[in-house]
Amino acid sequence: MRLTRCQAALAAAITLNLLVLFYVSWLQHQPRNSRARGPRHGAAAGPRVTVLVREFEAFDNAVPELVDSFLQQDAAQPVVVAADTLPYPPLALPRLPNVRLALLQPALDRPAAASRPETYVATEFVALVPDGARAEAPGQLERMVEVLRAGGARLVAAPVASANPARCLALNVSLREWTARYGPAPSAPRCDALDGDAVVLLRARDLFNLSAPLARPVGTGLFLQTALRGWAVQLLEQPFGAARQPPLATAHARWKAEREGRARRAALLRSLGIRLVSGEGGRLEWFGCSKETPRCFGTVVGDTPAYLYEERWTPPCCLRALRETARYVVGVLEAAGVRYWLEGGSLLGAARHGDIIPWDYDVDLGIYLEDVGNCEQLRGAEAGSVVDERGFVWEKAVEGDFFRVQYSESNHLHVDLWPFYPRNGVMTKDTWLDHRQDVEFPEHFLQPLVPLSFAGFVAQAPNNYRRFLELKFGPGVIENPEYPNPSLLSLAGSG
Repeated sequence: MRLTRCQAALAAAITLNLLVLFYVSWLQHQPRNSRARGPRHGAAAGPRVTVLVREFEAFDNAVPELVDSFLQQDAAQPVVVAADTLPYPPLALPRLPNVRLALLQPALDRPAAASRPETYVATEFVALVPDGARAEAPGQLERMVEVLRAGGARLVAAPVASANPARCLALNVSLREWTARYGPAPSAPRCDALDGDAVVLLRARDLFNLSAPLARPVGTGLFLQTALRGWAVQLLEQPFGAARQPPLATAHARWKAEREGRARRAALLRSLGIRLVSGEGGRLEWFGCSKETPRCFGTVVGDTPAYLYEERWTPPCCLRALRETARYVVGVLEAAGVRYWLEGGSLLGAARHGDIIPWDYDVDLGIYLEDVGNCEQLRGAEAGSVVDERGFVWEKAVEGDFFRVQYSESNHLHVDLWPFYPRNGVMTKDTWLDHRQDVEFPEHFLQPLVPLSFAGFVAQAPNNYRRFLELKFGPGVIENPEYPNPSLLSLAGSG
């Protein structure tokens, strides 16, 4: 059977269509990352870096200029602009398949993957670019990639030629102490963190393995997480340009951005478990509890506060409140002529390092029962709760026949006052709790009392306090620290 010319043309067209369909189907079944990245070395490759814009204010920004500047360097440059919700006023972004807007806040009508930033990144590297930056030098992102590939640092950064260009800082993050400490970088241009405007490049897998990869402020959150992991950042010299029409050009816009930025930073630090930030010059910023707020932890069960199970010690804001309360209570007792002494774990902390034990949650003082009447606040507490002129709350404890002084009506960090009285040369009391150190002791330990540094002031303590402590806790207690209830959680068994 011979084919006509028309039949042959039709057969060829069908065959060609089948080949095209087969090829398209094959492409669709390839892993997305392998399609987007293309060849790595030697052969001509597509972009290896996604520009990710996260740090900007919706009400006043230069994001369209930023995006356009990168597209002018490479029209195929992948760009992702990430925001919690749809920016308003709307961003004038180019309608291109390689420019995408990622909304990170979950919504009822969108799949879960739409709220995950890694969904939008198919390249090996990500460049976090702040608002106000501009790409002006060709190949700058690729040069940053080569520096990163050379090793030595997990992040590479380039300053932005703005009014606040990036500089290197040292950063030590202690989760156990709830603290971040900043200082001068000893080995710049390689350091732990940056302060100021910079484009930061790192591997996408590193960024998205962080617990809060795009939390704002981006620089604060990113470097807290990377410094904790020991990742260094290398700061290059060649800067990115600054926007020709910089954002936040008016005083009102700057005021609004600074106000919202402070609130954002405070919320981020609290969410990451940072309660104290120590700056370069020693300036302290507190992000925990205060006299107007509840303390950072709830009711303590089994003498083991919740933070110990999280492998953390007492939050520094709580320690500060305990020190303030202890100093104040001691001042009131001394002025009233009430004999007192450091008791229990508080005496142990004073003997060990002159302060509250780092994981303790209250302060204990012993007092002579016969002196209670000398103190107006204690007399008032016999009848009910008393709030004094400094906002401290004096009351009888509900757990037994002893007194408690709380930091405030809102914040229940406290000092416990245990009334003892002598009987046949032995100090005893009427309320005993199930604590191993809660025992009677000879009165001669209190005759005389001796001064001992504690929590930033000098308090009274039993004489021969080492023997006093070993009577209560056992031999070697000063040299061998332990959590208050090792049957539940021991210091040696914690992280």
